[in-house]
This record gives sequence, structure tokens and C-alpha cells, in this order.
Amino acid sequence: MGFSFGLTSGIITTLGLMVGLYSGTHSRLVVIGGILTIAIADAFSDALGIHVSEESENKHTTREIWESTFSTFFSKLVFALTFIIPILLFQLKAAIIISVIWGLSILGIFSFYLAKKQKFRCWKVIVEHLVIALVVIFMTYYIGIWISTIFA
Repeated sequence: MGFSFGLTSGIITTLGLMVGLYSGTHSRLVVIGGILTIAIADAFSDALGIHVSEESENKHTTREIWESTFSTFFSKLVFALTFIIPILLFQLKAAIIISVIWGLSILGIFSFYLAKKQKFRCWKVIVEHLVIALVVIFMTYYIGIWISTIFA
């Protein structure tokens, strides 16, 4: 549970933050700061959330709870940090586009894997997950623009 949660949350949260910060500031420094902040703070937050959730279910062993906790933390941290690479290597606009493609690709591949594993229709699961991610991306993009017009 921890890995799948960390991967999807790491991708969607980081992309939403990056796109919103980019559209509002067009600042490489702000986007990198946001990625680092989300990678650390949100990874810890989600790991603790999974930890408490699994404890409250009263179904899991202590070992299972801690495995989910660490799996959530490390998968969220690692996937969030991968988005720094394009920001460091490319112009900011291109890096954001590359990051969106990277994130949606990983999410699509993981959705395909999940659907196959659970014997669901692959296209349905993939479309569902990608649509949710795209809604987040579009919303944060326009919120960033809106905020920049208010405080410009």
C-alpha cells in the first residue's frame, strides 16, 4: 500500500505544486524550493498519515505498519525528487512540460500494472488516474495565474 500511495501522491502533488508555482512566478528557484519542500514535508506527512491509518484499522502487525510507513515516505520522496532533474537541465518552461510528460507516463505505466494485477480493464484505470492528474495540473496552473494577477 505504501509504495502505490507514495508514487501516485508524489507524482500528482509534485506536479500540481510545480505547475502552480511556475504559472504564478516563472521562477526556477521557487519551483526547486517547492519541489524540495513537498518532497520532504509531504513525504513525512503522508508517511505519518499512512502509519496512523493502518494503526487505527487494528488489522496490521507492527512490522506491516512500519513497512507501509517507510515505503510511503521513500517512494514519495524519491518520485518527488525526480522532478528536480528536468528543472536543472532545461529551460523552465521546457522542464515543466518534460516533468508533466514524465509524471503522467509513470502514472500511466503504474496504472496499467495495477489494472493487470487486479484484472480490471486497463484503459479504464489508466484514463481514470490520468484524468484526475490532469484536473490537478490544470487547476493549479490557473490558480497560479490567478494569484499572480492578484499580487502583481
